[in-house]
Order: sequence, then C-alpha cells, then structure tokens
Amino acid sequence: AARGGWHDGRVTTAVVSDLHLGASSPPSVLRSRRVRARLFERLAAVDRVVLLGDVLELRQAPLPAVLDAARPFFVELGEALGDKQIVVVPGNHDHHLAAWEREHGLLSLDGTAPEPRPPAPDGPLASLAALTGRAELTIAYPGVRLRADIWATHGHYLDCHNSVPALEAVAAAAAARRVKAFGEGGPLTAYDYERALSPLYALAFRQAQWRDRGRSVAPANLSIAIWRALEGPGGRARFARLLGGVVVPVAVGTLNAAGLGPFGTDFSGRALRLASIAGMAEVIERLGIEADHAIFGHTHRTGPLEREAGWSTPQGVRLWNSGCWVYEPSFLGESAPESPYWPGTCVIVEDSGPPKVERLLEDLTHAELAEAVRADGPA
Repeated sequence: AARGGWHDGRVTTAVVSDLHLGASSPPSVLRSRRVRARLFERLAAVDRVVLLGDVLELRQAPLPAVLDAARPFFVELGEALGDKQIVVVPGNHDHHLAAWEREHGLLSLDGTAPEPRPPAPDGPLASLAALTGRAELTIAYPGVRLRADIWATHGHYLDCHNSVPALEAVAAAAAARRVKAFGEGGPLTAYDYERALSPLYALAFRQAQWRDRGRSVAPANLSIAIWRALEGPGGRARFARLLGGVVVPVAVGTLNAAGLGPFGTDFSGRALRLASIAGMAEVIERLGIEADHAIFGHTHRTGPLEREAGWSTPQGVRLWNSGCWVYEPSFLGESAPESPYWPGTCVIVEDSGPPKVERLLEDLTHAELAEAVRADGPA
C-alpha cells in the first residue's frame, strides 16, 4: 500500500509543512530530539508523508550548512518510516530544490499536480534521499493530488493575490505586475506564477550563499517586526500608534497608487487569515483546480481550528492549513488552544472523509518550546 498509486485513495497520508530546518530566526522546534520523536511516532503510523514546502530554510545560510543541519531529521524520518513514501513539495524558502530539478531538465511545469518522481542524481534532494534509508523520497511541484478530491501545495502562489502588504506579498505584486496575464483576471498556469516569483526566490537563495551562518535575517522578518509593533503591548504602544495611524496608511497608499495593490492597512490576525484564504481561493480558481479539499501551508497559521468558519472558497473548495514547526513567541498566545500559530501541526488524509488537523505539541508550554529550540543545536 505504501508504494501504491497517488490517486487510488487506499492509503493514509500525513502532511507537514514549514519545518524551516536550518533556520536561525525564527528557530525550528525540530532542533529537539524529543520533539522530533513525537512527530516521528505519529508519522510511523501512516503510509506516506508529504513535506509540503519550506522544509529547508535556504534564505538564511549556505546550502551545505542547511543540508548538514537537516541531516538528523531525515535520518530519523527514514528510520521511522521504513519502506514508506516521502514526497517533497517545495515552497518559497526551499524553492531551490524545485529550481535545481528544473534546471537539469527533470521537472516541468506542465501541470499543477504531477506524479511524484525521484530526484535527479547529485542534486540537493538526492543528498537528502540518501539519508532516508529504505524510505523512497520523491518530489512533486507545484502541488500533488493526494486523493481524487484532495489537492495540496505549499501556498506561496497566494502572495500574488495577498491584500495584506507583507514584504514578500509586495515583492510578489511588483513581480506579477510584469506578467500581463495577472492583470486580466483569467486563467493562469504554474508557469505564469513561476515567471513572476522564481526570480525573487533565486535572488533570496543567492544572497544566502554569501552569508555566514547565524548572521542572516530572513526577508520576511521586516513584516514580522511591523506586526509585533502593531500588535504589541506596553512600551510599544506609542510606536504602534505612529505606525498604525501614519506610517502604514501612507506606505500602503503609495503602494496602491503605484498599482501594486489593492492592499489594506489592517495587520490583525483576522486580516491575515482572511487575506490568505482569499489569496488561496484565487490561486485555486485561476489554476482551474478541481477538488473538494485543498491543503496548503506557507502562512504558518493552522486551520481550520475547532468551530472556525470561513475556510472555503467561493466555489466550495474546503481549505486546510498545515501550520508550522517554528517558534515565534510574538505570534502566540499563552497556550495552543488560543493560538493558531502554535507549532506542531500535521494534517491527516485517510482513504475517505475530509482531512483532519492534528496538533501534536498543544500540551507544551512556552518554556518547553523555548527549551526545544535550544536543545540540540541547529536542525
């Protein structure tokens, strides 16, 4: 069953995303052997595993250093899975994995859900596949069909349609503006999205190759800093008022006047959620995806949580988000139930029925998460 077809619906699949192995800021909780053991215990009970993008953090350090940091994860993953399947669906932070395969003529953009295939020899994915023992590691991009009615992708294409002016969304909007198909409101292909976004991802990757480990900051951290100020308590209140009342509206107005919007000035958690759902809905519609369910990551925001409405597209596709495995305290409440950004989510797809969101670390405290990111060094 583990090596059966990807559309036969007779296997159980676990989907995890946004591991950011090798990241320095924010750090991955998978640095901890204890946390890895908890994840692998769950993954050992399924037939196949989908790593749905941003598995590696390739914007903060050179590729060899990141691959070395990711080694314990992939070795232990292979040990947990035995001869089961692993498929990697790259995202924006590890887009180089897909770019390398494309540059070597072994990955095309002819469709939105290609059959997973083995990585090319001598590439970065092949080096990871060598660590997983009997487990078969493959790649699919930009998405993969888990069942006839379920499509999964990392979700970075939604940045081209995001109404919250996070740094990457602004860059994506500027890039998309040069691709005339985006302004027409009609169908798009994966090639259209890649034509707009892949130069941005290639630049971020190249910059990381020049950096010493531990000295870099991910480009998205500027947006995180603004969010912290706008949402933060106490001593940041005056700065937050300045940003929220003057700086952000002026900046957003400038962006919209330049034709890069329409962007809004609301950086609240609700606005981020609604914008990501709307952006993903537009990706699904413009790519012509036919599915009852779509799973994505990218936003680090688990969903839908219990009794949470609004996770459907206008066409009726139900959306699911696989959350993240990084610890960013500024986005978290006191405990997992009150925080959709709490790390440790996976989405389980069985042979029938809707996907299920599982939160594997919801019992951990802030102190335990902080200990996890310090536990065993970078991973």
